[in-house]
Amino acid sequence: MLARVFSCAVIGLEGVIVDVEVDTAQGLPGMDIVGLPDVAVQESKQRVMAAIKNAGFPYPRKRLTVNLAPASVRKEGPSYDLPIALGVLVCMEMIPAKLLEDGLVVGELSLDGSVRHVRGVLPMAAIARDKGYSRIFVPKVDAAEAALIPGLDVIPVDSLTDLAAYLQGRMAIPPQPPTQPVRAEAWSLTDFKEVKGQEHVKRSLEVAAAGGHNVLMIGPPGAGKTLLARALPAILPDMTIEEALDVTRIYSISDLLPSDIPLIQTRPFRAPHHTISHAGLVGGGNWPHPGEVSLAHRGVLFLDELPEFGKHVLEVLRQPLEDKHVTISRARGSLTFPANFQMVAAMNPCPCGYYGDPIKPCTCSHAFITTYQKRISGPLLDRIDIHVQVPRVDYDKLSDERFGESSEKIRERVEAAREIQRTRFASTDAGGRSLYCNSDMRNADIRVHCKLNEDCQNLMRAAMQQMHLSARAYHRMLKLARTIADLAYSEDISATHLAEALQYRPQVMFG
Repeated sequence: MLARVFSCAVIGLEGVIVDVEVDTAQGLPGMDIVGLPDVAVQESKQRVMAAIKNAGFPYPRKRLTVNLAPASVRKEGPSYDLPIALGVLVCMEMIPAKLLEDGLVVGELSLDGSVRHVRGVLPMAAIARDKGYSRIFVPKVDAAEAALIPGLDVIPVDSLTDLAAYLQGRMAIPPQPPTQPVRAEAWSLTDFKEVKGQEHVKRSLEVAAAGGHNVLMIGPPGAGKTLLARALPAILPDMTIEEALDVTRIYSISDLLPSDIPLIQTRPFRAPHHTISHAGLVGGGNWPHPGEVSLAHRGVLFLDELPEFGKHVLEVLRQPLEDKHVTISRARGSLTFPANFQMVAAMNPCPCGYYGDPIKPCTCSHAFITTYQKRISGPLLDRIDIHVQVPRVDYDKLSDERFGESSEKIRERVEAAREIQRTRFASTDAGGRSLYCNSDMRNADIRVHCKLNEDCQNLMRAAMQQMHLSARAYHRMLKLARTIADLAYSEDISATHLAEALQYRPQVMFG
């Protein structure tokens, strides 16, 4: 007898429907799985057999052949345990086959028949809805995540025994109620009001948050670079529901979604150590999985001690910083992951950290300083909009009991600027692209939204000649000036806005 159950694979960030075909035939008892399965899928044989027996069902003493179609799609992970077990029960005529025709089934089986968590449930539920399935059977712990997709009945499954009783009509399992997003507060361990001094750095981070711009902070050890970076999440604007679903999808397939948080609503803040490999940063593996740049999508990627990262590791950042996505190619094919993140980097000016410090002398040789600074290439620096010096904080400011401006106040201005951008881009034809903030603009968008008057043109002409700006730096300055104008509620870019944008460029290159 032949049974057919529908399941799902995840390729990149998208789900692909998989037909699980189970056939019984005379021969030595056993199970063969074909259809490009990985080791975890091959091990389903033992899990399925033990789960069926421990759930109280007889296991067929026949030859079982399981085909996972299409055979050209790689099948990985234990999520096929439950559909294979149901296929076996259908072959034994314990479950009516027609009851599974309108649903997708995913889940890992324990040896006692209980159903465990699987990764990637959100894209699986999305493809089930898009392909016209009316319901999806998922592990109970993943039901809230699947219920984020409207128009689909999500059946939470606790065990193989319960699911079989449900399909036999002996037990009722109510569908999971739709998951209602609840507004989450911005998370940060540090409030800007607790950071003493560094007012110009706080202003630069406000501009960066308002427009999604990249930042490089340069200063001696202990000046507060890491503290300021970790305070940044508190002033970032709320994510829209579309952004939240994008981020949640990435964390779901990476198996990093907390069990009690079906929808991620706070912007990611990723801070990888400088020993990370390039595959860990941009993604990789035999079958590529998202890296830190994708896990930071719609959030912040913080690179502390920037020159300590491997040179090759830093150079692979150039494509995602420019294109807002990363493409990983392997012999079996290519996958593209989103990587629209805001990079915040921090570094010392030299190995000892005190080059240019007015109090403590630098102990590094000129050649050592030059070698250290040249670990960061010019093309990478050119992709960073804001370069800001973070000097040491003197005693009077550190001992001052007064608080500075709170993160909440700064966040209100950032939200207002982002709302101006959302309104502006809602009426913009971006060629199918979604524009969320000023940093997302391409050259065609810049021509429309970043027009300069005569005074600004004269100022920019002089800056191009004196600062030797590249074409990329020129367009980035226009986007930065547009953000500063938005913070000032100005429809036009003025010379004042452009002058502030220009001061965030390094006056002299490193070295």
